Amino acid sequence: MLKATLRSFLAHKGRLVLSALAIVLSVAFVAGSLIFSDTVTRTFDRLFASTAADVKVGPKEALDEAVPSGNIPTVPADLVNRVAKIDGVAAAHVDAAVENITVVDDKNEPVGPTTGAPTIATNWYVTERSPVELTSGHEPRGPGEALLDADTADAKHVHIGDTLTVLAAPGSFKVEVVGIATFTTTNPGAALVFLDTPTAQTKLLGSEDVATSISVDAAPGVSDAQLKARIGDALGSAYELSTAGEQAESDAAQLGGFLDVIKFVMLGFAGIAVLVGVFLIVNTFSMLIAQRTRELGLLRALGADRRQVRRSVLTEALLLGLVSSTLGLAAGIGLALALIQLMGALGMNLKSTEMVIGWGTPVAAYVVGVSVTFVAAYLPARRAARVSPMAALADAEIADLGRPLRMRAVLGSVFAAVGAAALVGCALAEETGQAAPLLGLGVVLTLIATVIAGPLLVRPLIRVLGGAFPALFGPVGRMSQRNALRNPRRTGATAAALMVGLALVGGMSVASASMTKSFDQQIDRTLGADFIVQNSNFTPFPQEITDKVRATDGAGLVVRQRFTPLAVRLPDGKRVESTAAGYDPQLDDVAHVTYAEGDTAAALAPGSIAMDRGFAEEHGVRVGATLPVEFPAGRTADLKVAALTDQGGSDSLGMQGGLFFGLGTLEKYVPGGQESALYVNAAPGTDPGTLRDRLDQTLDPYPQVQVRDQADYKALIRDQIAVMLYLVYALLGLAIIIAVLGVVNTLALSVVERTREIGLLRAIGLGRHQLRRMIRLESVVIAVFGAVLGLGLGLVWGVAIQQVLALEGMTAFAIPWGTIVAVVVGSAVVGIVAALLPALRASRMNVLAAIAHE
Repeated sequence: MLKATLRSFLAHKGRLVLSALAIVLSVAFVAGSLIFSDTVTRTFDRLFASTAADVKVGPKEALDEAVPSGNIPTVPADLVNRVAKIDGVAAAHVDAAVENITVVDDKNEPVGPTTGAPTIATNWYVTERSPVELTSGHEPRGPGEALLDADTADAKHVHIGDTLTVLAAPGSFKVEVVGIATFTTTNPGAALVFLDTPTAQTKLLGSEDVATSISVDAAPGVSDAQLKARIGDALGSAYELSTAGEQAESDAAQLGGFLDVIKFVMLGFAGIAVLVGVFLIVNTFSMLIAQRTRELGLLRALGADRRQVRRSVLTEALLLGLVSSTLGLAAGIGLALALIQLMGALGMNLKSTEMVIGWGTPVAAYVVGVSVTFVAAYLPARRAARVSPMAALADAEIADLGRPLRMRAVLGSVFAAVGAAALVGCALAEETGQAAPLLGLGVVLTLIATVIAGPLLVRPLIRVLGGAFPALFGPVGRMSQRNALRNPRRTGATAAALMVGLALVGGMSVASASMTKSFDQQIDRTLGADFIVQNSNFTPFPQEITDKVRATDGAGLVVRQRFTPLAVRLPDGKRVESTAAGYDPQLDDVAHVTYAEGDTAAALAPGSIAMDRGFAEEHGVRVGATLPVEFPAGRTADLKVAALTDQGGSDSLGMQGGLFFGLGTLEKYVPGGQESALYVNAAPGTDPGTLRDRLDQTLDPYPQVQVRDQADYKALIRDQIAVMLYLVYALLGLAIIIAVLGVVNTLALSVVERTREIGLLRAIGLGRHQLRRMIRLESVVIAVFGAVLGLGLGLVWGVAIQQVLALEGMTAFAIPWGTIVAVVVGSAVVGIVAALLPALRASRMNVLAAIAHE
């Protein structure tokens, strides 16, 4: 039996190649993501461990910022003198570093990464742990000098002697590049600008009296833990202390968020490849077994029992899984190398020679590849075991072996009923926490139901979708339609591969269209300003920009918006950390806020706070109540609840958690903040278009800030929502690739299966071009059938997702009909492309050899 199995596997290896590709892709994404993340993790672990100070003294842990506030936590600079006198301290240094700062060249072009990595301005001092070394020029010696890292200088063509402008919170200032510093460790992709310490304190933090932290070096023989304990005893609990290991762990945790995004994206691709590949493998093995009916019957007649036949088929699947996993692991290594090279092109200089392949990577690769293939082949193997020895005497294939379609009807109905109940429960839920699990359960169950019941839908839908074929293409069209109807299980499994990707696209397209429409309505309903001045990535900008905007000719009312993290102690005993917005008193002139109780004047009055009505009801808050509020830097206040809003979940003005108050209140407890947005109205008699041009000219030296009207703001929201869809479309692309392989495989095996039939058709006058057309039409109707199933299921998912979004205030519902039509047309094209090779092969058959084929 083993010899027979090996010979059968080698005899059909060409037919198994396309199935193997799906496994190769899934294993490649799994292995590639693991190798890449392990390599980045080890590289940065070494970087963090080699550059962290033995002990760092910083401000107390800040409140979480859901929205950047622009506040820079600091410690007193003279703390360095106290720390330096502590026993066991070899040296102490003041740190004055600011991340996400904007630096521009003499053409007002940003000098910094374009990949989302930060631009960091910091003070220059050299220790054995410095990540860079001065390689040309000299160190900064005054307020007008700076160093730039070599990678940024090369990428942005900056040279010694060039002038840069640093746009800091206290105000912008110019510096001359007097030296270049080169990384001695892995470049994390950031841009580094170095100033001398007094300049960094004054220009970045606003005063020489503050620092962002104190870095401490331990004396020989003193461990980091011992030094931390001694500093803690001397300074008390007013500051946050961390050893080098703790700093490295914290930095690694932040890096982990970035790596998790890449890992989850790649594992998403792997999951789609696995899911679609399962249908492909099931179909391939089912057809191969059907074609080998006489062979299997002969084995049974020669004495092989059912268990041996089943084991033979599963052994073939095991061999396919092993070969595919090996190729997939190799492809995964190549994918990881490509990602490393891509990161290098984006500024993160990883070394391919230090690529990490842990023991878990090949284990995961083979577990995924072998198990998926084995499980997918199990049902066809069971069917093979039921072949009767009498089949060796018959010239027929196994037709519709296995459970009858009525069993599929029962199982499909059960899964569909439970899935539909879950989706209905999701739609009726009153809280997102309740709706989300029901949505996930409903999506999974309805997908399973559609896969199980797919063959039941083949005959009614194919008759409709291919109904025009006989009239348009005559007998060829009729035969193509009947070929698709011949084996509902096969047609259903082939279409299911395409259905999965299109269901995902359908659901997410409805969700994104509904989100876009909801945000458009919210912007129309709440935003009343002529223009919004805002940073491109929503980070705050300095007061200097506000002053420039106010001084612009034709600018009338300018209302400032700032954010701050805070914690509110509520009547129900809960402490809720959130982000609150602060506004100037003229908020009503630039926005339309709907109040359930109170008004804007009360909300923005000194010592008052406003919140969303739903939030207040949830926590038992009433107008007039006084709430203890914690602000950054340990400041506290008791604020009176003066108004409740009813914005329907709208957060287009950035009122995170529904909390907002007057800027006077915010500045009292969080001084020195930065603006997150300016709402600008044209002065009386000034045309808004003219003001727009003047504002653009005013803000030309500040490339990080843009002027937007309502249309621009809507476009910005649409672009952000579209980013979510890019991943979905990428997943669709992979699913389509594998689905095309599935259609090609099905048609190719079907052509082999129908060799004699094709020969007879050719003998009675069917031309080659007619034969090719027949196979293409069969492929098209199968592909469109899969698209209809997928889009129908996706629309149901989209309605359920929109109901969850409605709980967050996004109540509008929209169906992107253009996308749906494009997907259906694209599916027909996919069907045509998938049929090209099988149709060509069929048309080249020798007629007499085909008729004589057994």
